[in-house]
Amino acid sequence: MHILFTFPIKDILKMPITEPVAILAILFLLIVVTEWLCKKTFLRHAGTALMVILFTALVANLGIIPASTPATPVYDGIFSYVAPLSIFWMLLNINLSSLKLAGKPMLIMFAIGSFATMAGAFVAMQLLNGSEKIGAFYYAIGGMYTGTYTGGSINFNAVAINYQVSKQGGLFAAATVADNLISTFWVIATLVIPKFIHYKFPKYNHRTTEASMDEIKRHKPEESEPIRPYDLAFILFLGLGAMELSKWLTIALPMIPNIIWLTSLALLLAQIPFINKLKGHKTMGLLSIYLFLAVIGAFCDIPALIKDGQLALTLLAFVTILVFIHGLIIYGLGAFFKQDIDIVSIASQANIGGTATAMALAKSLNRNELVLPGILVGALGNATGTYLGIFMSELFKWMG
Repeated sequence: MHILFTFPIKDILKMPITEPVAILAILFLLIVVTEWLCKKTFLRHAGTALMVILFTALVANLGIIPASTPATPVYDGIFSYVAPLSIFWMLLNINLSSLKLAGKPMLIMFAIGSFATMAGAFVAMQLLNGSEKIGAFYYAIGGMYTGTYTGGSINFNAVAINYQVSKQGGLFAAATVADNLISTFWVIATLVIPKFIHYKFPKYNHRTTEASMDEIKRHKPEESEPIRPYDLAFILFLGLGAMELSKWLTIALPMIPNIIWLTSLALLLAQIPFINKLKGHKTMGLLSIYLFLAVIGAFCDIPALIKDGQLALTLLAFVTILVFIHGLIIYGLGAFFKQDIDIVSIASQANIGGTATAMALAKSLNRNELVLPGILVGALGNATGTYLGIFMSELFKWMG
C-alpha cells in the first residue's frame, strides 16, 4: 500500500501525453471548444482557424501534448494525409460551369484583382528584401500570401504544405496573424470605399439584374449538411484514391508539385454533377483543416515567437504593402474603366477575404443581386489561388 501512495503522480502529470489516441482525443476536444467559443463569445471576431492554432499552441507549450520537439507520429500522419485531404475535399464544391452566372464585369474585376495580388506580392518582396528579412522560407511566404489573397485560406494552406512551411509552427502562426489583421482591415475598407464614392459621385451607383433566391441558395456555402454512410464512404474513397494517383503522377512528372496534381484532380472531379452534389465533403474538409491547424499550433513555440517580434512586424509590413498595391490597382483600373464600384469592392473582397466575406459585403452594400456573383468568384479564387501561389513561390526562388 505504501508503494501505491508514493507513486510519482506529480512527475507523470508533468510529462506530455504521448499515446496517439489520447493526443487525437485532445486535438478534437480543442476543436470542439474553439468552435463553440467562436460561435458563442466575442472570439467569433478572431475566427475559428486562428483560435485553433492559438489554443493548441497554449496546450502544447504547457507540456500537456507534445510540441515539435519531441514530435509524435500523430502529427506526421496529419501533415501527410489529413492536410492534403482537407484541400481536396474543400475543392469538390467548386462547379466551374456556374461561373457564367457571375457576369463579365465581376469576372473581369476579379481577374484584375488576382493580377494585382501577384503584383503586390512582388513589390512587397522587393521593398522588404524578403530573402533576408523573412528567412529561408521567404519564397514560400510570398506564395502563401499570393494564394490566400487570390482565393482564401485553402490556398494559403496548400502552398504551406507544398513547401513544408506547415512544420514551421512559429513562422506559420505569425503569417496567419498578419493575414487575419489585414484581412479584417480590408473588410472595413471595401465597405467604406463604395459608400464614400456613392456619396461623392452618385453617377457610379449602378444596379444590375438581381439573381433569384434559388440560385443564391444553390451556390451559398452551407454551414451544416447531412451526411449518409454512403456519402462519407464515397468521399473518403475519392480523397484517398486521388492522393495515391497524385503521388504516381508526381513520380512520372516530378517537375509538377504533388499539390498541383491533387488540386487539379479535385477540380476535375468537382465538375461531375454526381460528385459535386455529394454531401459531407465540405464538413469533412473543414474538420480536416481545423485538425491540421491544431497541429500547426502544437508546432508553435510561443516564447520563440514572442522573442522574434521582428519577424511578425516584417510579415505585417509585407501583407500591408501587398494589399495596398492590390487596392491601388483594382480600384484604379475599376475607375478607369468606369466599373460599378460595388462590383469592384466585392471582387476585391473575394480575392482578399474569400467567399464568405464577399457574400457578406454584397449584403452590407444592399446589393443582393451581387451575392451570387460574389460567391462564384470566391469559388474561382479557391480554384486558382494555389496555382498562382506556387507560381509566385517558384518565381521568388528563381530570383533568389
